[in-house]
Amino acid sequence: MQRRTVLSLTAAATATAAAGMIAPTPALARHAPARKFAIGWREFAWSRGTRRLTTRIFYPATGTPGGDPVKDAPLAPGKFPVCEFSHGLGGNPESYGVMSWPLVEAGFIVPSPVFPTTTTGAEGNVGDVYNGNQSKDVSEVLSRTLALNEKGSGDPFENRMHLANGVGVAGHSLGGMTTHGLLTAWPDSRITAAIPFACIDMGTPAVAAKVLFVHGDQDTLTHYDLARQAYAELPAPKAFMTHTGQGHDEYIWNGPTYPQTVATSIDWMRWALYGDEHARDRLATDASGGGIVWEAELD
Repeated sequence: MQRRTVLSLTAAATATAAAGMIAPTPALARHAPARKFAIGWREFAWSRGTRRLTTRIFYPATGTPGGDPVKDAPLAPGKFPVCEFSHGLGGNPESYGVMSWPLVEAGFIVPSPVFPTTTTGAEGNVGDVYNGNQSKDVSEVLSRTLALNEKGSGDPFENRMHLANGVGVAGHSLGGMTTHGLLTAWPDSRITAAIPFACIDMGTPAVAAKVLFVHGDQDTLTHYDLARQAYAELPAPKAFMTHTGQGHDEYIWNGPTYPQTVATSIDWMRWALYGDEHARDRLATDASGGGIVWEAELD
């Protein structure tokens, strides 16, 4: 997969993005929950124009942690940040539960769209990533999700989302490219934290966010050097977690360094979206061992 030409932004969008990148808003400090939560989920039949965007929102629920997600379970007490997760080619929200559900257990609301052309059983239209359709889909899903939080929505999520520090996005492979697209060619200024797993460079930075890249240095599908190029272009705060000797996805499918991937991802979002400085201080330890190389510019 090769880097694509960046679509030009309007002058107003460019000016806004540039201003945002010069002076990102500091996260309001707050301790992330220390305990684990059970997982609930709800399904929404949303759309963007003619594109159907079935979305399953996974959320911290009442009940005993450690079990399977429970449909329509009561939401746990408290307010929780939002971190969307984008599946890869041929995947779906459940197949990527290995990465998204630990976020829910740690206290995040995780909208997970089913992309209409790149999910299980779909035609596999990779072009929908390069033309921006999937990044735009995520922006739509975020808008629909955040609307549930608004006063008067009458939804169980009303006033239950912690949004003072913005929202997060993450995704793997085509989902990682979708995620990086939201920071570059199809920017969404609401995003303040991102984790592109196994992505390539989708364009010039346009959104100020805390960005963690996670990649295997032997990846032959989304080439490592293109992710390094994307990393080099971004301003701090940023980090790069290299799984040496690994390819496209071992580190997210319960491979030998899967625990480090999960711990680092959770603490990245705790720091960015809860403002938890203790989580930031754990990152280097989270990403240690197993031949992992950790690079970070956090100031």
